[in-house]
Parts: sequence; structure tokens; C-alpha cells
Amino acid sequence: MPDNKERGNKTSGINLILLITLLIPFNLLATDPPLDESPPEGREWGFHPNDVEPLQRNPPSFTWRPQTDVQTYTLQVASDPEFQTIFYERDDLVMNVHTPAETFDPGESYWRFRYKNSEDSHSPWSQTRRFTISSDAMDFPLPELDELISRIPGEHPRLFIRPEDVSNLRELARGELQSIYEALVDTADNLIANPLSTEEPPRYPEELKRGTDGWLSDEWREIWWGNRLSTLELLDGAATLGFVYLLSGDEKYGQEARRILMEAAEWDPLGATGYLYNTEAGMPYISRFSRTYTFVNDLLTEEEKQICREMMQARGEELYHHLYPDHLWDPYQSHSNRAWHFLGEAAVAFIDEIPEAENWLWFAMNVFTNVYPVWSDSDGGWFEGLSYWRSYLQRFTWWADIMNTAMSVNAFDTPYFAQAGYFPMYVHPPGTPGGGFGDHAHSRSSQDSVPLMKILAAQASNPHWQWFVDQHADLEEEEPTYVSFVRGSRPAIEAKPPDDLPTSRLFRGIGQAMFNTTLLNAEENVQVLFKSSPMGVFSHGNEAQNSFMLYAFGERLFLSSGRYRTYGSDHHRHWIMHTKAHNSITVGGESQIRGPESTGEITGFYSSDNIDFVSGEAGNAYGDLLNSFERSILFLKPGLVILVDRLSAPEAKPFEFRLHSMAPFTIQNQTDIFVETGEAASSVSFHAPEGLHISQTDEFDTPVEEGVDLIQYHLTAETPQPAEEMLFITSLRPQRSSDARFSDVISEKVSGGYLLKADLPDGTAIVLVRDEEASEVAGGGFTTSNKIAVIKLNSNGDVIEKYAPNGYVQRE
Repeated sequence: MPDNKERGNKTSGINLILLITLLIPFNLLATDPPLDESPPEGREWGFHPNDVEPLQRNPPSFTWRPQTDVQTYTLQVASDPEFQTIFYERDDLVMNVHTPAETFDPGESYWRFRYKNSEDSHSPWSQTRRFTISSDAMDFPLPELDELISRIPGEHPRLFIRPEDVSNLRELARGELQSIYEALVDTADNLIANPLSTEEPPRYPEELKRGTDGWLSDEWREIWWGNRLSTLELLDGAATLGFVYLLSGDEKYGQEARRILMEAAEWDPLGATGYLYNTEAGMPYISRFSRTYTFVNDLLTEEEKQICREMMQARGEELYHHLYPDHLWDPYQSHSNRAWHFLGEAAVAFIDEIPEAENWLWFAMNVFTNVYPVWSDSDGGWFEGLSYWRSYLQRFTWWADIMNTAMSVNAFDTPYFAQAGYFPMYVHPPGTPGGGFGDHAHSRSSQDSVPLMKILAAQASNPHWQWFVDQHADLEEEEPTYVSFVRGSRPAIEAKPPDDLPTSRLFRGIGQAMFNTTLLNAEENVQVLFKSSPMGVFSHGNEAQNSFMLYAFGERLFLSSGRYRTYGSDHHRHWIMHTKAHNSITVGGESQIRGPESTGEITGFYSSDNIDFVSGEAGNAYGDLLNSFERSILFLKPGLVILVDRLSAPEAKPFEFRLHSMAPFTIQNQTDIFVETGEAASSVSFHAPEGLHISQTDEFDTPVEEGVDLIQYHLTAETPQPAEEMLFITSLRPQRSSDARFSDVISEKVSGGYLLKADLPDGTAIVLVRDEEASEVAGGGFTTSNKIAVIKLNSNGDVIEKYAPNGYVQRE
């Protein structure tokens, strides 16, 4: 037991420590709040800008991982990595994204961020990140919020048109747009003669709610989609009535729109048409109610306006808090990618009337400039395919019109939207029966892209896109709407055929290559489509990595198989979502991983008048099954396609080459297979490995849903025994069905690899494929160090063109 002296010494020591502690300022004792810079996972957007490639937009959009307990963020941009010369700084940012209101000098720069927490303590600075702005980048600064608000008209209308536009539109209604105006009047008269019910749509009964056996059933679908249709019909009808009132000045139309508006305002904002209850009903309610409100605003009493404001405040806040802040870091939610710009419509309509509308507007503008569109690249591609390209962008064009009219922000001054119309031109030149990769794209012919292409051509003033529209001039005109009337007031675009464009194109950001022999007419075109995407395999982009398709002369020869009605159905989950459904390779019957982490990569691309080439690496998509899977495709236009597949596995595995068609394959042996579909046909020859087991079936191991009528043929070429390393060499010879069959592709084993030789209409093709372990391959009078090389000779044996992605190719 310590004596009193020892106890006193200890007490004095403790008191001294306490005294010193009290004298030290609190901020010196506090630790810096932690900074989370962990790499993005799954569907997270990631840190931008980065140093992957020069930026095509000036200034950059900055995004970083959101932190916890944030009061404000600080962003610094400097011309040197030590931040001795800081030329841009903001210390008042509340979002984890930022687009400056000024442009930067082109060239190399550096950025970093930190944050201040609720106790006014600063985190450490983030790591320094480098970026480069291209000298030809498009200028697109984002004005500050106050500036944006000042541009919005103080009076109504505010959506699609401004108050000062009304008189000019009335003149057009009596002149060159009279036919559209009269059609709108007819629609409005019919709505008055046959009033739509304003009864609130029903909720789901208990037996159909989420988690019950009835959820997703046909009965559930009838209410879910039925509520969308009835809401859209009612409130878009009200918006049409309101627009006709603006043009005609006849109050009978405005009063009917007002009646519908006020009766719909009585619906429970969080009920059957609330966003979280039914997104498909909630989105059209918010947008069409806002349009009607602004079109008939001068007919509403102050009391009625307040009712509308309180209702929209509840709906808008529900949507805003569902989206913000998560959508700025995880922007891949399908419906959220529509919902944000409908919230933007409400913000413009109710700015200065609902206090929270400023938050909605600033959020919407920051989504657009920082994380939209997510399924694309600056080349204009769309990862989810043309079906969803049309669905989502057609809706977005409303917001593009509204941004431009209300705030003088032109979406087509950004790199993506300046290129957006080229994607369908390369995926399906006029007359093409399908729409490439992506859910439901099988049913999207070139004419299905015309309505959106017509809008894009006018908004971007692009003559190539207008040419595409004009090639489908025999299509029936869509029913006139108030939006098409406003768009009809724009000047006509003079069309220009795409003769000055290359016929093939790489959309690198989405990992898709499109080879065409012509962009003018599908009946004369042979087309190869290839996917190896850094965006993964998920959402509505289900095709396997390193898969391909082949269309010829207006027919689909080799395609992705399966078809679904309901997302998540058995056929969708157990067939379409698997590698076996696509023209790729399975490993021991197993598929690639499904998810954003199941990535591929375009590793090479080349295009000329004679030869197209693309290569992709997809080993990562198989998880632990493979070390690597490199697929190379050579297209000697127009009638020879060579596929070279190199696979490496950590242990011996069997491999299955998958091929799908609408018609049965005629199989003689592995080098003599033929398929014919309508006007097109193709031979298929597996030159390596030897001893493949070839089979086909017209059955799906998971049947299609009831009501789907579909017959397709599935060919499998299975390796004779498991192996760690595998090389497939395959040739396809697309041709017209009415033409004599092409001569066979001759293949032989040569020193260091394989030689393939094929007759072409204007000469001969020689392809050399090097063995993995060899340093070079020699054959046909040529030598190359490259894994693959192609030489095209004329009838005299002279070299017309030769190509090797890396290394050399030379005559022996």
C-alpha cells in the first residue's frame, strides 16, 4: 500500500497533467477528421478528372468520394503538383461535385480537395491528381446558381417557352405551323367533349405489395403500369389544353386545364402516384403537372397557386431527398437517371415560389454537368444500347429544351451531345433490322431511332443526323404535341450524306466497335459489332464481354439470343444474363461474372477502306476462371471475318465457343458449317483447335416467358479435352444467299503458328497467327513478330495493304 508521500506525488502529477491539458488550445488536441479516398466500387462514379486521356470539355467536372460530417469542401486547382501556383480555389462547396463557372487554360493541371467538418476542423488534403485539357476541348462552364435563377423568367410560362415567345408562336399557329396547331386544337376539343377522370389511381392491395407472391405478377403490372398511363394521359392532356390556351387565348381550354390541375392537386402526394410508391407514375405527375401549372398560371387564384405549391413541395422534396446526395456518387440507378431532370422541370416552374426549388435546380444542373449521361462516352456511345438510348435521351431532350430556353444552357455544347447522333448511324445504317447490343435492341430497327434523331438533328443543327432522318421519309409522322409545335419553330436543317465519314468507328468509353462496309444502306452493308466494355455486364447491358454480332445485307446472321418481357424473369436471369446466350466463350459451361466489376477492355483498333481490326481483353470478367481472354477480329471488307481467341486459365478447363442465329446451322464438320438467313448467308470454319465437338439446339435451357414466340439456334464448339491454354481460330464468310458460295479459307500449321489464306473478289488475303511461345511466325511469303497480321494482295500478288497491331510484318 503506497504511503501518503507517494500518493501525494501521484496526485500532484495528475493535477499537473490536467493543468497542462486545460492550457493547450482545444484545436491542438483535436485530430484531423479522416479523409476517405478509397477507390470506387461497383457502380460508384469515381474521382474525376483523371489522367486517362485528355479532356474534351473545359472546364473539367470535378467529383470525389463524399465524406461524412461535412460542412463544406475546398477544391484547389494548380498548374504544378506542389500547388505553388493555385489558379482556381473554392472553399464553400457543399456537394462532392463541382463544375467551375469559368474555363481553364488548356494543358496539364493538378487538383486536390479536403473538407471541413461540423466542428470546423479540416481533413488532410487529398492526394494530388493530374489532368490534361485538350487544346480543342469544348467550352462548357456552369454558371453560378444565382446567375441561372436570374435567367429564368419572372413570369410564366417558363417551360419550353418564355413569356416573350407567345406572340411569335401565335403567328406561327396561323401560318407555317397551322396544321400542327389545328391538330392540337382537335385534341383539346376532344378532351373537353370527353373529359378524363380525375379520380386518384388505386394503391396496390395487400396481396400485391412488395414481398408478397403477387408482386411483379400480371395483376401487379396492371396497376403499376396502368397508374402511369392514366396519370400521363390526364396530366399531359391538361398540359396540351394549357398550351392551346396560350396560343389561342380561348379560356375554355385554359379553364379545363385548370380544373384537371386543381383536382389532381388533391391526390395524396405520397400515395399511389408518389415517386417512391410508383416511380413510373410519380415522374410523369411531377413533369406534366409543372407544365400545366406554368401554361395556365395566369388563370389560377393565389389560393390555387398555393395549393399547387404545397403539393409540389411535398412531391419534390420526396424525390430530392431520394436522389441527393447519393446520385452524385452512384448515378447508375436506372429510374433515377430520368427522375433528376423531371425534378429540374419542377424547379424551373416553381422557382421563387417554393423555397426548396433552388436546391432542386442546383442539384439538377450539377447532375447534368458532372455525372450525366452515365452510359456514354465523349464519342457519343450508349452502353445500354439503342432501346434505352432512345427511351432515356428522348425524355432528356425535354430538359435540354428547357435548360436552353429558360437558362441559356445548351446541352449540345458538350462533347457527348455533340456526338450523340452518330451512335445509331453506326449501329444501324438505314434499313438495318436490329439495334446492336443492349436489352431489347434486337427489335430496334433503324426506323425506331428516327423520332429521336429528328430531335437531335434539330437541337444540334447536325446535317448528318438529318440525312439519317430523311432516309426514312416514308415513316408515318408522329402525333403532333405541344413540344413538337415548339420544336417546329426552329429553322430546317439541310441534310448531308455521311460520305465524308469513316464507315467504321470505335466508341471506346463504352467498349464497342462498329465495322461497316457502308453507312448508306443496310441492304449493301456487311457489319461486325464487338463489345469489350469497361462498364461491365449489368443493368440493360447484358451481352458478354468479347462477344460479337454479324449483320449482312439487311439480315441478322449471328446475334445475341433470348428475349424477355419482365426484367428479372427466369429466362432473363438464367439465360440472357449468361455468357452462353451470346457469341463469346464459356469456360467449362460457366459464365462471366455479372456486375459493373465484370469489365473488358478494347486493346486495339484500326480501320481503313480494306481492313478493320479490333481486339479486346476480357479475362477479368471471368473472375478466378481465367487469367486472360484476348479476342482479335479482322474484317477484310466485305466478305471475310477472322476471329482469333487466346485463353489462359489457372488450371485445365474445357472451353465452349458459342454462336447463335435465327436459322439452323448446316454442319458437315468443324471447318464446313453454313447458315442462311433470308438474303444473307455465311460459312463458319473452326481452324483451331482440332477435334472440336460441334453441336446445335433450338431450345433454351430456361424457356422463354409465356407469350413470347421465339425460335433461335445455338451452336456450341467444345474443346476435346481440358487445357490451361487455348487458341481458337475461326473464319466467317458473309455473303448474299443468292450468290455462289465463297471458296474455303485454307489454313495450315506453319513455323511459329498458323497461316490462313482466302480468295477475295479483288485479290487474296493472307493472315498469320503466331503461337504464344513463338517469337515470330512465317508463311505465305511473309514473316511477322506480331500475334496476328494481315496482308491483302491484288491479283498480281502486289501488297495493297498490310496491318499488324504491334511489331513488324515483311516479305520473306
